[in-house]
Amino acid sequence: MSVRKRTWMTSEGERKEAWIVDYVDQHGERHIETFAKKKDADAYHATVKVDVRKGVHTAASKSITVTQAAENWLKYIELEGREPATILGYRIHVNRHIVPRMGRDKLANLTTPHINKFRDDLLGSAASRSLAKAVLKSFKAILKDAHRRGDVAQNVARDVIIGTSGRVKRKLKVGVDIPTPDEIRKIIHAATGKRRPLLLTAVFAGLRGSELRGLRWQDVDLNRGELHVRQRADRYNVMGKPKSQSGDRTIPLGPLVLNALKEWRLACPKGTRDLVFPNGAGNTESHANMVGRTWKPVQVKAGVIDDKGEARYPGPHTTRHFYASWCINRKQDGGLELPIKTVQSRLGHASIMLTSDVYGHLFPGTDDGSELAEAEKFLMTV
Repeated sequence: MSVRKRTWMTSEGERKEAWIVDYVDQHGERHIETFAKKKDADAYHATVKVDVRKGVHTAASKSITVTQAAENWLKYIELEGREPATILGYRIHVNRHIVPRMGRDKLANLTTPHINKFRDDLLGSAASRSLAKAVLKSFKAILKDAHRRGDVAQNVARDVIIGTSGRVKRKLKVGVDIPTPDEIRKIIHAATGKRRPLLLTAVFAGLRGSELRGLRWQDVDLNRGELHVRQRADRYNVMGKPKSQSGDRTIPLGPLVLNALKEWRLACPKGTRDLVFPNGAGNTESHANMVGRTWKPVQVKAGVIDDKGEARYPGPHTTRHFYASWCINRKQDGGLELPIKTVQSRLGHASIMLTSDVYGHLFPGTDDGSELAEAEKFLMTV
């Protein structure tokens, strides 16, 4: 392995020079790379020497580009059966953010400093920090897939991260992000026809909008008083599995919801998918229609509006927030306060940490000053 200077004369008589890195890789194959400056050749030589010793070198002449690696990854996740909406999101990451910045670069020439520069550029230009994190995650997945295929010897982006923002995320507030009990009562009283069973199920079962749209009658047990979440409809109305393994769950139903569903079943449009809340033709209802034709109009009818006279809460996910707060604080209404693990199970969260992060502040305090005083008194008198 060596670095040497090469000089030659052009046909016009002009003297040229370049620096050559001549080496044999870990597979015994010889490679030659040419550089205009000696410092670049020396840097490449030092890197190659270490990588060959570790057995992780990939020659640039045999390397594919980031664009090629990205296409390979997208085809792979399609074969894995990812939802179309998920694949579309990844393709947007690739086409809008990754290829314009790194597409022509060969994988073998990527270094950790290159990836760090890419990360910094994302943070400086992306619409949000969360988008930058998502794009970097996709880029790392591309290199991980390339490494799995043998297209690159190492994933130099593995340790590059975008940390969480130092700012504290605003907590959900009742009356701002979560409808109040009084608002929920008004909304339910204003709901008629198909809207009533739909909103009652949303409020008292806490389903995601996609889960409501994918709910089938075969997953509703009217005799036992429970429903099973087994599928969801994406933005293209394609049915798929719940968001996580925990999303596949059973939720108990109260008599108010059960009676509404029993009545609705007689009037529900029939379709091949046997959906509980289909459109008028019995097919999958779109998210836009669920919001625009049910959630927002009922709020306006109920008087749950903002200062412009429009629906106060933007989407049906707010009923899911209400369900979580209702489960947590039912003791105030004479009910049984549910532990956070049960709330996690009912919501179908992948982890109890997620439930705690989003809704933990809603749990009532259990150790106020009077309780602390009593505990001190008991301890000192025993």
